[in-house]
Amino acid sequence: MVARTLDAPDSAATAHLAGKYMTFRLAEEDYGLAILKVREIIGLMEITRVPCTRDFVRGVINLRGRVIPVVDLRRKFGLPACETTDQTVIIVVQAEAPTGPVTMGVLVDQVLEVRSIGADHIEPTPPLGAAPADTAFILGVGKTDARVVFLLDIDKVLSSGELDELAATAA
Repeated sequence: MVARTLDAPDSAATAHLAGKYMTFRLAEEDYGLAILKVREIIGLMEITRVPCTRDFVRGVINLRGRVIPVVDLRRKFGLPACETTDQTVIIVVQAEAPTGPVTMGVLVDQVLEVRSIGADHIEPTPPLGAAPADTAFILGVGKTDARVVFLLDIDKVLSSGELDELAATAA
């Protein structure tokens, strides 16, 4: 039996996670989305608030004639709100809901870069003291340079009910 150390993660357990990730920052922490889920990155534009929506739904934008809901990931993750800056952007992603694909924008503090992260640099999500369902949206933890990157499953960041609500908001 081989002991697993922090320097040598079990790459077989994370091999399916290897690939290219769009990395971004929220509240001094780095996150990554599978590049195949990212449709485009747009600068911050006017977001129209929609009444009676959840607090993490900032509203909708008109993107080339198409209404796209925008989710504030800071609010969704329970992070403190902050003022937008010239680095604040909207990443347009495609998530899969039970009722079909949902195009949405996610508001982030800053886009960093597209990074290739190999299986040998990804570890399974460690126990974080939360119920497993609370962190099911974290695919794993990537190690890049001296930082860690939480790899997100955009299909699970919002619950299926929340994704359906977003689709209805845009309709």
